[in-house]
Order: sequence, then C-alpha cells, then structure tokens
Amino acid sequence: MKLVVLLALRDLAHQKIHLICNIAILAGVLVPLLVLFGVKNGVYDAMIGRLLSNPATLQIDTAGNENFSAADAETVRSWSDAGFVTLKTRSLFDYVNVRPVGGREKRDALLIPSGTGDPNLPAGLVMGPDDVAISATLAQQLAIEPGTQIQIFTQADDRPRQLALTVNVVAVLPPDRSGGRNVLAGIDVLDLVEAFYDSYALPDHGITQGRPLEQRAPVFEGLRVFARDLQSLAGLQARMEREFAVRTEAQTTQVEAILSLGRNLNLALLFTTAVAGIGLAAALIFGFWGEVARKRQVLAALALLGIGGRSLWLFPVVQALASGVLGLAFSFGLFRIAGSVAERLFDSGLTEAGGLVSLGFAQGATIALLVLVFVTGASFFAARQAGRTDPAEVLRQGVT
Repeated sequence: MKLVVLLALRDLAHQKIHLICNIAILAGVLVPLLVLFGVKNGVYDAMIGRLLSNPATLQIDTAGNENFSAADAETVRSWSDAGFVTLKTRSLFDYVNVRPVGGREKRDALLIPSGTGDPNLPAGLVMGPDDVAISATLAQQLAIEPGTQIQIFTQADDRPRQLALTVNVVAVLPPDRSGGRNVLAGIDVLDLVEAFYDSYALPDHGITQGRPLEQRAPVFEGLRVFARDLQSLAGLQARMEREFAVRTEAQTTQVEAILSLGRNLNLALLFTTAVAGIGLAAALIFGFWGEVARKRQVLAALALLGIGGRSLWLFPVVQALASGVLGLAFSFGLFRIAGSVAERLFDSGLTEAGGLVSLGFAQGATIALLVLVFVTGASFFAARQAGRTDPAEVLRQGVT
C-alpha cells in the first residue's frame, strides 16, 4: 500500500498539467463560494451583533393601563423563552428628582423598573434593594460616579412632606443603553414612590399622614419583559398577548425581518452550493476517470508486478486527495486576498472584529473536510475502473 501511495504521488508530480487543472477546477468553484459564505457571515453577524448590543431589541412592554400582580410576573418568569421580568408601576408617577447626597444641584429623572439580570445592566451586576443604576446623561450633569450615594425625592405638591430615599449608585450605563436622565431601580422602590403619590402613610420614611399602607392592594400597571434570545421574541410576545389579553410593544418586526434575511441567505447559499457541487462533481469524476483511462498501461504494468485488485484503487484516490489538499490551500489563499480586496473596495465598517468577509477557523476546517470527502467520493468512480484493469487485455491492446 505504501508503494502505491508513493507511486501515485510521484506520477502526479510528473503530470503537472493534470494537477494544475484539478487545482484550477477546485479553486474556480470554491473561491466564489467561500467569498459568498464569508460575506453572508460578515453582513448577517454584524446585523445580529447590532441587535444584541442593544438590549431594547429583546424588550417587550405591555401597553395601556392594565392590572398585573406579582403572581403574573412569576408566571412569565417560568416560561422558557422569557429572560428578565419585572412589574411596572403607573407611568404617571415615574418622575422624581435626583441629587447627590450633600449636594444642592438636582435634576428630574425617570424611574425605570430594573433589577439583577436586567440586560441593560453590566453583566454579573447584582443589585441590592438600595442599589440603582443611572444613565450617562444624568451622571454627567450631576457629576455622579459608581459608588456615589444619591437621594431620590418626589415632586408631590399636595403632601406636607416629600418622600426622600437614599440609594447607592452601582453603575453608570453607557448612552446606547439608557438615553436621557434615567434611574434604574428595583420595583420595590417604584412601588414605594407610587404608594406615596397615592397618599398612603409611610412611617418607615417619616411620613405619618395618609391612609394606612396595609389597605393598599398590590396591583401593577404592566410588565417589562426581555426575551431570552432573538428567536424567542415573537413567540413570547404572542404568548403574553394571548395569556393576559393585552396589547404589547416590541421590535418584533425588525427582528423577524433580519432573522428571515438570515434564513433566505442560508437557502440561497445552499442552492448555489448544490448547483456548484453538481458541476464540480461532474468535472472531477470525468477528469479522474479520463486520467485512469489514459494510464491503463501503467496500471496494467503495476498489476503484473503484483500490485493489483484493491491496491490499484488507491492510485486515483491518493492523487485525488493530494489534488484536493493543494486545491484547498490555493483556494483559501485566494479567498484571503479576495476578502482583503473586498474590504478595501467597500469600506463597510460593519464590524470591528469580523469585517465584511468573515470565516471562522471551525467553519473553514469543516469546509475543508467536506471538500476532501467530496473529492474522495468523486475519485471512487475512477478507482473502480482502475481496480477492474485486466493487464493481459491492456497489454494486448497496446501491442496491436
């Protein structure tokens, strides 16, 4: 077997035209497909990356003034396609004033329900009951940094005393995560502010006038839900609307359009690959077959030397694999050049890491393996013909 492999490789080295033709055939099909696959990766991954970089893409908000309970939030949390879930208080009472503890300058801000696990917060951040995150705009205007204590106080003019809460700033969110002047706090903080506006007494916070807090029914205006991933967004939104008979708001249309684009690109690439594969298979099969037919006398001579039967099958298979390896190396080299040229021509700026044409190592290795299997399969037709070589008949035809 080792002798057949060496003879096949030496023969291939002498037949440079045949080797160059095989490499050209492989490169002519593979390079355009690799570029198409790389562009698909670069463009689609950039779109998906932009969606995922903005947590609001996964957000679903109930619309209108509805009634939800803590049990409703737990129900949604139990769904497999739901990520972070929190209740919402009435939007009428979301506005508060904010100032650093000991400071005089203040700003009005919007309270947004949040908590540990909120995609808008830094990964791994744990928010305690007295912790908040604020937007970059609010932090800049009041010179607030993480670790600073701030005071949240209300704006009710009809109450003799205002509610003032001292909280810790644990994070300042980047502008693309939270625009404007916002304070992200746990739902308990928002519920406390709403209770104050509803004229309830809050003895723990020095507010003794008002209705007893025990009489207050724990009812919330809505839900703020994040889907676990982009693929779950549409189904989760539909389930919420069906389960609670409410209207919701989300970026489902935009997400579904991009996911549909990805599916269509995959189908187009698969169809193109199938058509190109048929042409490549035909070219390789007939090429290997013709080469075996041309070398019948060489194969017959090897058979007379005792190298026959299954051993002769290796002859075209080894040459096909060698041609495939060289063709792949040449194709990937041209692909890198084509990718660099495409980047300079289009100057897409789609992604800082991947660029317009992107092909990962695992994807490249998989493509190379599939091509080698494909080439080996195509060579088996020629291998069968080589294995059936009758040395007596071939040599007799050569004499005549």
